[in-house]
Amino acid sequence: MSSHAPQHPFHLVDPSPWPIFGSLAAFVTTSGGVMYMHSYSGGRIMFPLGLSMLVYTMYVWWRDIVREATFEGQHTQVVQIGLRWGMILFIVSEVMFFVAFFWAFFHSSLAPTIELGAVWPPKGIEVLNPWEVPFLNTVILLSSGASVTWAHHAILSGYRRQAIVSLIVTILLAVFFTSLQVMEYIEAPFTISDGVYGSTFFLATGFHGFHVFIGTVFLTVCLFRALDFHFTRKHHFGFEAAAWYWHFVDVVWLFLFISIYWWGGA
Repeated sequence: MSSHAPQHPFHLVDPSPWPIFGSLAAFVTTSGGVMYMHSYSGGRIMFPLGLSMLVYTMYVWWRDIVREATFEGQHTQVVQIGLRWGMILFIVSEVMFFVAFFWAFFHSSLAPTIELGAVWPPKGIEVLNPWEVPFLNTVILLSSGASVTWAHHAILSGYRRQAIVSLIVTILLAVFFTSLQVMEYIEAPFTISDGVYGSTFFLATGFHGFHVFIGTVFLTVCLFRALDFHFTRKHHFGFEAAAWYWHFVDVVWLFLFISIYWWGGA
């Protein structure tokens, strides 16, 4: 008597249209972006269309993964180990991404050239006070790291209400952080076109701000999943991945504050 039940703990995914659709979306977005930056009229249509396709792909693909994990029971302990290693390697790749920006910053700041006036910050640059908005944002982001840890321990202890409250607190702190950074950008006395200082400052802090936005979306999805009873004490990797990512964002900000805001502006 044959059985269709799997004889192994691994998850062999079903055929999915989303990888090829996502590739097409990335192609349309990139092509549209290039056309838009070169003032071709088609770029005004292709670029937002490609972005819409990317957002739709992320929604439906991750929806399928949540369904497989929560309702189909496909994410066994063995599968979760693989997912954990995948998330760890992804974060390592993100670390190397930011290493490039710090490398560029220290390359110019440790030995400023004659073109920069042989000083750092370069002549003519009025730097931001690190003990005003940057320090406040540091306190906010570290507090959000504490609240997301609170949410993690609440899930492990089976305290669903506490997990929801702490997730809401984390998301509110993240939104507050982003709002302050936008205000800082608007009021900054220099721009991204102000030499190497402006380019390294806005690239490093701007990409960190983008990662904060992605982490905020990640945690918001986890909040809705917590409201729908998706997480248990032994099955909550979706939240763990979001928490790991958020702690990574915290650590990167500490390096940004110390090196670029404090040391780099001294």
